[in-house]
Amino acid sequence: MSLFKARDWWSAALGEGEEFDQGCLCVGDVDNSGSGHDKVVVGSYMGMLRIFSPHANKSTEGVPVEAQLLEVQLQNAIIQVEVGKFVSCSDLLHLAVLHPRKLSVYSVSGTAGNVEHGDQYQLKLVYEHNLQRTACNMTYGTFGGVTGHHSLCIQSMEGMLMFFEQDSYSFGRFLPGFLLPGPLVYNPRTDSFLTVSSARQLESYKYETLAVATEAESRQDPDLPLKTGGKRLTPDWTFVLGEQALDLCVPSFSHSSASIFVLGERNLYCLRDNGQIRFMKKLEFNPSCFLPYTSVTDGTTNLLMGNHTNMLLIYQDVTLKWAAQLPFVPVAVRIANFPELKGVVISLSSDGHLLCSYMGTDPSFFSTPKVDAREADYEQVDAEMKKLQKFIREATRTQDILPKTDVEEDLIITAAVSANMDSESQALIQDIDGLTVPSVTIQVKVKASSVVQASKLTVSIQPPLAVTQDQFVLEPMGIGSSTVVAFSAFLNGRYPPADLTGDITVSYSSPTGVPRVLQSRFSLPLGLVCVPSSPAKTTKFKITVDTNQAPVDLSSMFPEFSGKSEDKDGNSLAFQFLSGAKVTVLASKTSQRYRIQSDSFEDMWLVVKELVRRFDRHFSKLGVKDFKKSVSGPLPLQEYFLSVDHHFQLRVSAQQYQDLLSERAVQFRAIQRRLLTRFKDKTPAPLQNLDTLLDATYSQVMALAEAAEENRALLEEAFVRLRSATHLLVLLMSLWQGLTPDQTAILEATLLPLLQDTPQLGWEESCDAAVSHLLRSCLSRSSKDQATSLAQAGGPVLGLPRDTARLKKHITLLCDRIGKGGRLTLASEANVQVPAQVQNLAAPGGVEPIAEVAGDGEELELPQEMTKFIKKKQPSKKVKKDKKDVSKEPSETSLKEEGGAEEPVKEAKKEKKESSKEKKESKKESSKEPKEEGKKESKKESSSSSSSKEKKESSKEKKEKDKDKEGKEASKESGDKKVPRKSSVKVKEKKKEPEAGEG
Repeated sequence: MSLFKARDWWSAALGEGEEFDQGCLCVGDVDNSGSGHDKVVVGSYMGMLRIFSPHANKSTEGVPVEAQLLEVQLQNAIIQVEVGKFVSCSDLLHLAVLHPRKLSVYSVSGTAGNVEHGDQYQLKLVYEHNLQRTACNMTYGTFGGVTGHHSLCIQSMEGMLMFFEQDSYSFGRFLPGFLLPGPLVYNPRTDSFLTVSSARQLESYKYETLAVATEAESRQDPDLPLKTGGKRLTPDWTFVLGEQALDLCVPSFSHSSASIFVLGERNLYCLRDNGQIRFMKKLEFNPSCFLPYTSVTDGTTNLLMGNHTNMLLIYQDVTLKWAAQLPFVPVAVRIANFPELKGVVISLSSDGHLLCSYMGTDPSFFSTPKVDAREADYEQVDAEMKKLQKFIREATRTQDILPKTDVEEDLIITAAVSANMDSESQALIQDIDGLTVPSVTIQVKVKASSVVQASKLTVSIQPPLAVTQDQFVLEPMGIGSSTVVAFSAFLNGRYPPADLTGDITVSYSSPTGVPRVLQSRFSLPLGLVCVPSSPAKTTKFKITVDTNQAPVDLSSMFPEFSGKSEDKDGNSLAFQFLSGAKVTVLASKTSQRYRIQSDSFEDMWLVVKELVRRFDRHFSKLGVKDFKKSVSGPLPLQEYFLSVDHHFQLRVSAQQYQDLLSERAVQFRAIQRRLLTRFKDKTPAPLQNLDTLLDATYSQVMALAEAAEENRALLEEAFVRLRSATHLLVLLMSLWQGLTPDQTAILEATLLPLLQDTPQLGWEESCDAAVSHLLRSCLSRSSKDQATSLAQAGGPVLGLPRDTARLKKHITLLCDRIGKGGRLTLASEANVQVPAQVQNLAAPGGVEPIAEVAGDGEELELPQEMTKFIKKKQPSKKVKKDKKDVSKEPSETSLKEEGGAEEPVKEAKKEKKESSKEKKESKKESSKEPKEEGKKESKKESSSSSSSKEKKESSKEKKEKDKDKEGKEASKESGDKKVPRKSSVKVKEKKKEPEAGEG
């Protein structure tokens, strides 16, 4: 039993298929019984009027007969019902019913029954008014301060207020600036009417102002000027809400809590009678109705509020006091007093659920029965304990983070690609360069092992491939039933794809309502994008694959292409892509080599991939377990960089087109404003060729847009070709070094971080960041560099680089380090112990990002603080004045050491020899003072320790000498770059280290 749930006291279901709204419910002693107990009056849009007198514990199936006093079918829809003193010659309460074109006032009377059927109630029409305009809502009150009876005010859909004093029509007034009707309420304290206009502001009109304003009947159109006498209607005050109001209410409990409440779509407003706001409450839900019902504390107001999450909330001003759950969304809520219970909450839903409820809970009389005392069997408890501990041990052995999926899925997806091409091609482009574009059919079978109500199947495929239909809505399936969908795939572009695989995704909800997604993959045949052709003898690009098995007949490896081949020996095979170059595969007769050659580097990817895959499948069928394949020779990086540069240039062009389009659009709008100003001017002025300039600018905008669209299509094609070239490079590197599948996956994720380019994030900057991370982590030269890179803060924001020189240098360095035996792994970072000093530097502001120096001799430099730390950890070395020796110091163990990729093995050996020599020399020099350099250093240090003045002078002399030395070295070394200032700092620190070692 939930405490926060509205307790059902009495409920009823009103009819079937009927609709209700906030004006369809009211409470009051409509039959004038004199007991003070309320009756519930409900009217529906179907014209059904019902009156109830609820009693506790009398609910049965449908509508309780004992509680229903009256049910009458009226001819018209009921918009609103109200109870008040609407008859002039009587002080009794009557019922006012508002229809779209009629206002009816009824009297409800009850007659005591003489038999067991009970009392009888009758509904008698007192008077009615036929309306000339369609009504929207109404309000009532003592208009003009008249006491003893109530007058009625009806708002029409056209914005006209119609006033009725009992059975006579008084006058009508049009609201100014009207567009759509809003809620209407009467404030008896100020004798004014409140409504919310289409301008989303609360407006107040005094009754006196309405009475002396222009007569509505003299104005057929409210927007026309005045024709007769009378004052123009203006509101007494307005308050801007900024949103549409759902309801208004003016409660009158006490003078201190006199307020106007407005329920908006997202806020609750409380205002004083003069339009000043008292408070405002921002709601975190969508409200449906509200009702201020009492004032518990002086100056505050309690109100009920229903929302669209089936909740009934009780607020005291802005403080939430209680929340109760309802079984429906209430559209109207009222408070009523009944004989058995006072203050019952009456709520009504839009489909006719009437509920009388109260807050709190019912007392529970359930008492827990006593458990029979029995002695514990310790042997049985011990056995159960051991069994549970065994289960716990088995569960903790598996360290899987993700939970294991069920053995049996709700759906099983099977995709089958047809072995033959379609007899009638479904391709949108029927032929490319005289070659017919084929299509192939894929059948997807979805079998259900449980009941699946609604599921959706989506097919995704990489461009330029396309399918005839990519989305399917599957019918509900029972246990064991299956559904088969079919579609065709084809080439829809004039360039070959980078991938022949497609993904099938099925999204559905399990029987328990949990959303789930299943995926399956299918592979398209190579014959979809190429046809057999005659081999080419001279080509630009060649790749040689070595194996350790005897040569294989190519016609048996590719039976679908061998039928039309001219080579009968099976030593050569040619593939002509429908929208690309020709790729030729040659098998050596004597050696175990295969050569793939073509005029396009990217187009060889699909053929090489298919050739390697069919080799693996062929030799695995033969039972060969030690089959190996490799690639000899240097990697074709220069050919790969051609694709990189082409893609980058198109990205730069796209950015330039975007900038030009922005400039021309600004110019076009400025000319439009000038022309509009000229045309609006009452005194015509010459256009001064602005129209010609407008036409020319428009032509430029259209031409730029077409050029940008053409560049976008070329960029998509270039990215697909770049993906093909990258896939080929990754495959060649894996064959070159014999990488494992995990290492190949890491390399592919590094070089292909994106599936598509976006203006915000492109391939170049993403690939550069990934490659740099590998070079600083698992492919770094020493663990100290790796620890330093792990301690660094994040780098700069990724953006379009100025050129591709840095990226190409990093890719070359990556290939070089992998060729030297570098191990690709993501777990190496966890094995590196970061020194305590580096951990301190990793604090905010401790380490700056690695600085980048652009240019041909581009090098990465560690921050100054980091170089100091690393130098203190190394033994002292002899300081060499030569700039080349300074650049080869062991302290610079970052990425910059390998700035060039030429002869990396020789440079590494030289560096090792030089470092060992320098260590020996530094040890000797630490024991013996050098004659020439030692004198200079001792003089400088003695002068620095003599006095503070001499320290300043010596520091100035040092700086001037260093500058002179740098100038001389720069002038001597023609063609070399200048020594950065950081290197001079390192030289100074080197000079101080030998003496520090001595002391």
